[in-house]
Amino acid sequence: MKLSKKITEFLTAMPSKSISPKMLASHLGLSDEASDYKYLLKTIAQLEESQVIEVTAGGNIALPQPKAAVLEGTFSANPRGFGFVRIGENEPDVFVKRGNTKFAMNEDVVEVKITSPANSLKGNEAEGKIVAIKSRAITGLVGEFYAFDEEEKKHSGSLLGYVVNKNKKIPFKTNISKKGLQPEVGDIVRVDITHYPDRDFPDVLQGLVVEIIGKSTDTGIDVLEVLESMGIPSPFPEDVMAEANAVPDEIEEKDIVDRVDYRNEITFTIDGADAKDLDDAVHIKALPNGNIELGVHIADVSYYVTEGSALDREALNRGTSTYVTDRVVPMLPERLSNGICSLNPRVNRFTQSCVMEINADGHVVTYKIDQSVIKTTERMTYSDVNEMLAGKVEFLEKFAKIAESVEQMSKLHAILLAMRARRGSIDFETQEAKIIVDEKGKPIDIQVRKRGTAEMMIESFMLIANETVARSFATRKLPFIYRVHEHPKADKLTRFIDFASVFGIPLKGTPEKMQSKDLQDFMLQIKGQPGEIVLSTMLLRSMQQARYDEDNLGHFGLAADYYTHFTSPIRRYPDLLVHRLIRAESQPTSEVLDHFAEIIPEIAQQTSSRERRAIDAERAVEAMKKAEYMESYVGTEYEVTISSVTRFGFFVSLPNTIEGLVHMSTLGDDFYNFNERDLTLKGERTGKVFRMGQPVKVKLVKSDKITGDIDFEHVDSEFDVVEAVEKRSRDDRNKQGGRDKRPDWKKNKDKKPFYKNGKKK
Repeated sequence: MKLSKKITEFLTAMPSKSISPKMLASHLGLSDEASDYKYLLKTIAQLEESQVIEVTAGGNIALPQPKAAVLEGTFSANPRGFGFVRIGENEPDVFVKRGNTKFAMNEDVVEVKITSPANSLKGNEAEGKIVAIKSRAITGLVGEFYAFDEEEKKHSGSLLGYVVNKNKKIPFKTNISKKGLQPEVGDIVRVDITHYPDRDFPDVLQGLVVEIIGKSTDTGIDVLEVLESMGIPSPFPEDVMAEANAVPDEIEEKDIVDRVDYRNEITFTIDGADAKDLDDAVHIKALPNGNIELGVHIADVSYYVTEGSALDREALNRGTSTYVTDRVVPMLPERLSNGICSLNPRVNRFTQSCVMEINADGHVVTYKIDQSVIKTTERMTYSDVNEMLAGKVEFLEKFAKIAESVEQMSKLHAILLAMRARRGSIDFETQEAKIIVDEKGKPIDIQVRKRGTAEMMIESFMLIANETVARSFATRKLPFIYRVHEHPKADKLTRFIDFASVFGIPLKGTPEKMQSKDLQDFMLQIKGQPGEIVLSTMLLRSMQQARYDEDNLGHFGLAADYYTHFTSPIRRYPDLLVHRLIRAESQPTSEVLDHFAEIIPEIAQQTSSRERRAIDAERAVEAMKKAEYMESYVGTEYEVTISSVTRFGFFVSLPNTIEGLVHMSTLGDDFYNFNERDLTLKGERTGKVFRMGQPVKVKLVKSDKITGDIDFEHVDSEFDVVEAVEKRSRDDRNKQGGRDKRPDWKKNKDKKPFYKNGKKK
């Protein structure tokens, strides 16, 4: 056998090791003669040159080790220092632990080296280490200016002070150079970043002030600061406003060419009382064959916002309108969104219409999608329609022109609701907060937003229109943008199935093949049960996030084979694109098809990202306003429900949707162990248990508007649950490090309260 083959066979038998040439010679039985050793070295050199083996830095030889994969992606930062790199929409994220981020910031494009590949059998996600930052997503920020204290001034040098911003994904203060504008304490400023965190200065950014926006005490500045800190612009650029101002206020008859005319139909809008951008209207009538005709007419924004225009570029950059407590940051200037594009009552408006014939089973048997013109009969509010549906004579008489239409709509809504239920659409009962503020933007009440039949009825009509438009494009195999909601990931479903089993409620199907119908059946099974809220919340957290995609991947939550967003082009860019596709692909050419096939993937990714940004901003403002509202209630006790349990404590929710944390450090009566399987905290000595869905009594101890944090402390009450304590040997305790080494044990070791049925003994 050739020596080269002997060497490779030997190294193959010990692939994880390297070996010195002398040891290799010994293992191969070569003699000590110089000629044999010289021949071995020559063979090693030949094998290295041909890359069959490699020589280590220490001079040993080994088989080449596989190079760690380096991938490019976008970094999602967590305020606690770790994060995830999104490689692609169809690829799993890579986890990056604290210390391996190379000081990357949220949404930076990075190169990540895989240090531990994913293992689906063990449920382990891929881990990596960021090795390069390709581009920075955040080049500026907005925040409040603070001066250095006396000690900091001694070392400040060319620095003036620092800025703190409200974007929790930028967990750094920003030192301000004297080279820019000179703000005063309490100014809200815009900063251009000049230096990013590095090894020498890991916890700070540096920049210079380029604009003083206002004072921290100005009305509404707190919300504006949040929006600006997340990169959501309020004012429109001059070229965008110039294009908007050039759009006519009214439609001339000569412009109504080749449009289907629905102005003789009884067509009306149904929106909230304070809505100004009315982008959808409906008409309905019974057909002689027993079916129902539903017309969904959507503002034809694409007629005014042409591809590549300044309006179009700005709309794509914004991606969506952002709705926060007391204002809207619109995707389009108000001249369009509240003017010519809004389906205001009794005026001509250009629309794109999806008119469907729907049978008694809720199926669309025929449809047509056209450029159209309408003139609405009424501008209705949800509350008015709900009063009509309740049979209030006053409202039926006031809106007699549309009374028959409203009755038909109620019937069709019931049909569509039953259709979605049969196919397995999952209906999550979620609560949304309605924050009421005074003229200065201060929250004065927080209520649960209520949805009546009218709201759900319009939702049903929009859903069926969206499905119909998506089916039209999918069946013709034309380039398109879909709203997709993929099957839940198996590992998350596995954890949920395990969690549900604790409640004694089984699920049909396997994690890999779970159907929407299976989860819908589960939701019906738990309805009205004690664990309904807990299980519904956990199931919702197991779902994937809906997004936009050029491929039709279906919508799992709706159990729909085809779905898109067609009905809100005033406030969502994908809907605007869908309208543009309807117009452009009515008589498609190869050039048109190639053009849209090329640009849709990037638009889908951009709009999905902008949607997440808007959601983050809306949540941040809501948290801030809720904390501001609760500041005046510090010291108040509440009877609440545990909404989630973690290693560091548990969250509780009030009936008005406000949530807060009871931190583990405040539970001083015992040491509490966290059980990940059933999400509980249990006291070692007392047996006191805290689990999701359990009522408890708490006291508000802190509410911080700046951070949005609301903190409670647990108060002993009759709600407390005590279970038997499992005795453990000293050896078991020592395996966990011993009680003396646990954080809260020493300071509480003299306190020995015992409980029975929640009462102190």
